[in-house]
Amino acid sequence: MTTDPIERTGLPQRFWERKPLRKMNQPEWEALCDGCGKCCLNKLEDEDSGEVALTCVACRLLDDESCRCTQYDIRHQFVPECIVMTPDNIDQHTYWLPQTCAYRLLWEGKPLYDWHPLLSGTPNSVHAAGVSVQGRTVSEFETPIEEWEDYIIEEPT
Repeated sequence: MTTDPIERTGLPQRFWERKPLRKMNQPEWEALCDGCGKCCLNKLEDEDSGEVALTCVACRLLDDESCRCTQYDIRHQFVPECIVMTPDNIDQHTYWLPQTCAYRLLWEGKPLYDWHPLLSGTPNSVHAAGVSVQGRTVSEFETPIEEWEDYIIEEPT
């Protein structure tokens, strides 16, 4: 079993069912991340329709094995355009979040999936369920942006 890089101990049981996103403290907010890595995939947005397509072209900081950012605390030094999701800006960003993302699910009033680490008790459940991008990405450095359309993936994946 892999050690969970997200601190999930000491939180109120099933807090996400009783507490609105905007009222969550930082540890509760961070614990919602399921560790799938999909938010760290490059996306293509159609300028006309606004439709967002997910690609398997990973951010340069994503570790394909752990599905975690290798420089999470200082990621903006390397990727200034990386978006920090907060309770205050979630309304602006849910449209591009993965369909299985806990932040999006809760914002839409839906329950978490059984494989979510908060329910399963293990960070590996997202990988075992086949929902993460573990072992499925290509490097943004080795994939020309003109070819990203060739790497569009369907959700959930």
